[in-house]
Amino acid sequence: MDRIVKVEPIPVSYPEPNDFNALRHLCLVKVTTADGVVGWGESITQFPEANFATKAIIEGMAERVVGKDPLGNIAIWHQLRDKKWWYGYRGGIASYAVAAIDMALWDIKGKILGASVLDLLGGAVHEKLPVIASCHAHYEDIGATVEEAQEWVAPGLHGVKVGLGKRGNARLGYEHDRDVEYMRRMREGLGEKAMIMLDCGWAIKWDVMTAVRRVQAFEEYGLHWIEEPLMEWDPEGYRNLRGKTTSLIAYGEKEWDLRGFEEVLATGTVDVVGIDPGRAEGITGFKKATERVEYYKRQSSAHAWSSAICSAASLAVSFSTPSAKLFEFKPLRNPMQHDLVTEPFEHVNGWVYPPTKPGLGIEIIEDVVRHYDSATVLADPKKFGALA
Repeated sequence: MDRIVKVEPIPVSYPEPNDFNALRHLCLVKVTTADGVVGWGESITQFPEANFATKAIIEGMAERVVGKDPLGNIAIWHQLRDKKWWYGYRGGIASYAVAAIDMALWDIKGKILGASVLDLLGGAVHEKLPVIASCHAHYEDIGATVEEAQEWVAPGLHGVKVGLGKRGNARLGYEHDRDVEYMRRMREGLGEKAMIMLDCGWAIKWDVMTAVRRVQAFEEYGLHWIEEPLMEWDPEGYRNLRGKTTSLIAYGEKEWDLRGFEEVLATGTVDVVGIDPGRAEGITGFKKATERVEYYKRQSSAHAWSSAICSAASLAVSFSTPSAKLFEFKPLRNPMQHDLVTEPFEHVNGWVYPPTKPGLGIEIIEDVVRHYDSATVLADPKKFGALA
């Protein structure tokens, strides 16, 4: 019987072209068995202090992983959750650590059994999923932002999800008239069939009536969904918004565990539940959450805006659940999606198909991992073309 012999957390930092080359941070984990089988996982830590803290937690959790049979990954997941309650009750840094280890164990299990993670989850319920561009607006001029979006959807993508309140001079999310004009021109430029979603970032602080007024105006131009218009938790506000609008309401990506997703779903105010396996306790946590989304007859959407590892995990779960209706790709080439793996994920005429290779189905280029080692990048971010 093969046993796990090593758990290695590796904080990485990289410039993200889809976010104005801002420096972003992930804690990867490499798990190795006695027979030399390697699995990779990821936590989307976002900030350097969280990155290094997650590394420390993973090193501490390793005692409950080393020596175990990797085929018992669900049992290990439960044991890690049992350990984290004291310092990570309901989430936080501890959930990042569980997420990364869990992904790596699913990867190993699939490789040992010669099956994809999707096969291990029960197989595909979709023949294919439509892809949208998950993006930021990069220009002050609305016409230029529309042209940029047109370039992204031209190869066949089914629409765009645009972040509001992001870096740069687009200034979306702050002025009613400008936002409505942007939505009008996006609809005009992309055509009637393209889905347009708007995602309110942390900088957007709408009150309830502002959200109602804004979304009602957007709806004239076919807004598909509005994401986190009242941030992560405002049941009464979301109930008010839902009663006055018809667009889908999306939120949930800030939740850490099944209990959090259950609480969001129980409010009856969410239509699309965002789930990030890099924070919500990995593939196991993601799958459990989608089962509750299915029960409530809502839609799930993978928040996979980090590395190809998270994308691989997200594709596996998305194809395993009828609650997933589409998949998001970052439109601009970036290090953690395109340089990290030998075969980057790509859409085919706007569609993505079920993964079939063993484990997560990706081959990590370890030289790239070492190149973006956080200690090295943080010592001289400009050397990597990053905005610190």
